Amino acid sequence: MTTLEEFRELAARGEALPDDSEVHAFMIETGERTRRLTARLNGEYLEPRERAELFGRITGEPAPSGFRIFPPFTCDFGRNIHLAENVFINSGCRFQDQGGIWIGAGSLIGHNVVLATLDHELSVARRGRLVPGPIRIGRRVWIGANVTVLAGVRIGDGAVVAAGAVVTRDVPSFTIVGGVPARVIRRLTEEEIGEGLGDGESDAAG
Repeated sequence: MTTLEEFRELAARGEALPDDSEVHAFMIETGERTRRLTARLNGEYLEPRERAELFGRITGEPAPSGFRIFPPFTCDFGRNIHLAENVFINSGCRFQDQGGIWIGAGSLIGHNVVLATLDHELSVARRGRLVPGPIRIGRRVWIGANVTVLAGVRIGDGAVVAAGAVVTRDVPSFTIVGGVPARVIRRLTEEEIGEGLGDGESDAAG
């Protein structure tokens, strides 16, 4: 049977996942386990601490300090989501995380954001094959409501993604992007950047 470590290694290669019944069985089994947990997260009132603890069970990693989430929340897999401190996830978000999602410290994820780490092959004959690509979000990023971020995208530190954008390519640090597909609108001013990030390497490098 495929292990979580083996699956993550496969996904990290960025190649089409093998047509291997064990790999797909592992994805399905893990996804069903996650859906049982998200059903509880979404189906009853939980205190903020309880929500954080349950999210830690979904990801298999303890929720970091300062983590907050407003349900409802859904994810396809659950075990390839990695968060730094003080991340906030607003209600209605959907994470397709088989390819891996990393969110840096202090980042804000708005209402109804979709993070999609899987593509399908373009070939009609192989359309059912899944191609993973990680999404890496840096520190103090603000992603507005109803944004979709596609597989393989890296969003740099301090960036802002305007509401309704579809992000198909990397976003430079300290820029505002918007539109479909998203394009750079402007760079943040020195005053807007300030000293909010402090020192250290970007969490998007993960």
